[in-house]
Parts: sequence; C-alpha cells; structure tokens
Amino acid sequence: MKRLMWCTGVLAGLALALPLAAQQRRDYLTADEIDQIREAQEPNERIALYAKFAKERLDMVTNLLSKNKAGRSILVHDALDDYAKILDAIDDVTDEALARQADMKVGLNLVAKMEQAALPALKKIEASQPNDLERYAFVLRTAIETTSDSLEAAQEDLGKRTADAEARQRREKKALEDAMSPAERDAKQADDKKAAAEADAKKEEQRKAPTLMRPGEKKPDQNQN
Repeated sequence: MKRLMWCTGVLAGLALALPLAAQQRRDYLTADEIDQIREAQEPNERIALYAKFAKERLDMVTNLLSKNKAGRSILVHDALDDYAKILDAIDDVTDEALARQADMKVGLNLVAKMEQAALPALKKIEASQPNDLERYAFVLRTAIETTSDSLEAAQEDLGKRTADAEARQRREKKALEDAMSPAERDAKQADDKKAAAEADAKKEEQRKAPTLMRPGEKKPDQNQN
C-alpha cells in the first residue's frame, strides 16, 4: 500500500512538473513573429521588429493587470518572460552587427525610445504591488533589470560598444578554436582560406567594367582597316 501511495505521489509530482518543463521550452516569439524576423535581414530592421514585439508584450501585461481576472498571473508571467528574452535578442543582434562594423544608430535609437518608456512602466507595476505579484515577481524584476541594462547599452558610445563587441567575438572565436582537435582546426583554417579567396574573387569581379562580350571573345584590332 505504501509503495502504491509512493508511486501515486511520484506520478502526481511529474504531472505538476510537466507544465513547467513545457513552459521552459516555449518559444518567446510567435510563429508569425519568427517569420518576420527571418525576412528582416538588415540588422536595424530586425531590432526594430524586436522592439515592436517587446512593446506589444508590455502592452499585454498592462492590459492584463488592469482587469482582476482569475488566471491572469500565468499570462502576465509569460509575457514578462518573453519581453526580457526579446531584449536579450536585441542586444545579441546589435553586438553581432557592430562586430561586423554595421551602422546601428537608427535601430538603437528606436530601441532606446521603447526602453525609456518601458522602464518606468515596469517599475510602476512593481510598486503597485498587485495581489498576485508573488506569482510573477521574479520575472518582473528580471524584466526591469534587463531593460535597465539594455537601455544603458543602447545609449553607450557606439565606438566603445563596437570595440567591446569585436573583442568579445575574438575571445569567443579563440575559445572555440582552442577546444577543437588538430584535425578540426586544420579543416576550419582551410574553410576560412577558401571563404577569403571566394570573397576576394567576388570583389575583383565587381571591380571589372561590365561588358556585353561573350566569354573568350576579344576586341577587334582598331588598327585594321
């Protein structure tokens, strides 16, 4: 009987744990938002989309908290969690673009504007002490801290942030290479040389003047009558 009770308790515990595990694997963007991000190849356009999605999550939180309805706490929790992850994505995309010497002024101005409005709104929610705050207090605090850090980064001198992004990329590349086996390292170096040669060939081709002549066809001798 005790064994049966123990098994029942374990199964009940697993049943309670499954929703949490599923929640942890939940995408922070909808399928439509993912498609929009994939289509936006230019980094400024991409972080502008992320900023739009982040604002929509915050608007959702504000709307949910304006109505004291049962079951709202899990929706508020998930929206705040998504919001913080979207800001992390903004910073990742920005740093990767800056490491490639991309001009990110336009996108960062949009991000800073959104976050300047979001930070006081989040702090206001925390200060108002909603009756179900304990159910999403941690993700709310995370959202506040993430917004503060991301806003500081968005307003940082671009020269310094670019240099930091490049240095971080070099460190990550070195750490990755150090973890490789000699064979993997040789293969990567060969791939890098091939990619560099292809890039040089493409640049050389772009420098050549356009022509309507067929391959192998030569210009006629202008001295011939």
